[in-house]
Amino acid sequence: MKIETEFDSNYRKVLVAARRARQLQSGSAALVPTHSTKACRIAQDEVEAGKVPYVRKDEIPVVKPPVDENGLPIIHS
Repeated sequence: MKIETEFDSNYRKVLVAARRARQLQSGSAALVPTHSTKACRIAQDEVEAGKVPYVRKDEIPVVKPPVDENGLPIIHS
C-alpha cells in the first residue's frame, strides 16, 4: 500500500472528501484555515490543498478465464 495525495479520478477525489467530511462532522479539527462552517466545504478545501492523504490498496489484476474453441469460458470445478 502507498500513501497518495494525487488523485487518479474525480470519483476517488469525491470519496476521499466525503470521508474527510464525516471525520470533520465527528469532531476532527480542520487542517486548513477557512471561513466556512460546513464540513463538506472544509473537506474540499483540505483536499485541494493536498492536506488529506489516503491509502490506495494494491489493485487486483484482472484474470480472464480460459475459453474453448467456441469462445465459451471453461469452468473447472
